[in-house]
Amino acid sequence: MRKTNKIFDIFNHTLFVIFSLIVIMPLAITFFSSFKTPIQIASESVLSFPSPFTLENYIDVFKDGNVLTAVKNSTILVVAAVVINSLLASMVAYSLSRFEFKLKRFFFFLLSVGMLLPGFIAEITRFGIIAKLGVYDTLLAPLLIYVGTDLMQIYIYKQFIDQIPFSIDESAMMDGCSYFTIYWKIIFPMIVPATATLAILKTVAVLNDMFTPYLYMPSPKNATLTTMLMNYVGRSGSWAKLSAAVVVVMIPGIVIYLIFRKKILAGMAAGAVKE
Repeated sequence: MRKTNKIFDIFNHTLFVIFSLIVIMPLAITFFSSFKTPIQIASESVLSFPSPFTLENYIDVFKDGNVLTAVKNSTILVVAAVVINSLLASMVAYSLSRFEFKLKRFFFFLLSVGMLLPGFIAEITRFGIIAKLGVYDTLLAPLLIYVGTDLMQIYIYKQFIDQIPFSIDESAMMDGCSYFTIYWKIIFPMIVPATATLAILKTVAVLNDMFTPYLYMPSPKNATLTTMLMNYVGRSGSWAKLSAAVVVVMIPGIVIYLIFRKKILAGMAAGAVKE
């Protein structure tokens, strides 16, 4: 038995090392290449440390890549999407968890179907709606999509709210609190772990999304970090500059995850246990 367990442990550790290398190697190659000149990339190993290293690639990215505009637009989309989505999703989840109404089961069915169907199925209809609203090629176009299509967030919020005893609501109502007061002053503060987790995940999703901004905001003035990178590919002229642009785009998501990774795991664990 011990021999079998030892073999199993060795197998698990080997798989872990292999998959870690698969993830880390491309990142390391890109990071090292961003500090090299084109001559160094052509003559040295892809994994060799840049010596001497240069910051010229990053200077060119910030000078020619429209980075500051992309950072501004991405920040606006992230902040607005997180705030509005958290409020709307938690309100809907509170209503579904606490109130009984006609067609509630049918609504849940539609919610489940909406989470299972791929988003591109409704892309033509969605594009037509955005165009008729007159918000095409503005920041409002992707914002409406980010706010209106995150059905999973409603479901996760509901799982959290279901764990809060209904007796708390009853006590508040006896003290004269309205439904909105109960939601805002009692329920919402109690689901802060879920809000923090979902906000971080939403932030990473918006930062990494390239399809929606590219389709609905083609103008350079509305570029986000991902569309800036895509447009820079054709203008960079070298792998070194493109690597620097990739690193610039990766930094916000990595920093957010490193800072808030404990909250992400805590929120997921809290939502996975139902008493």
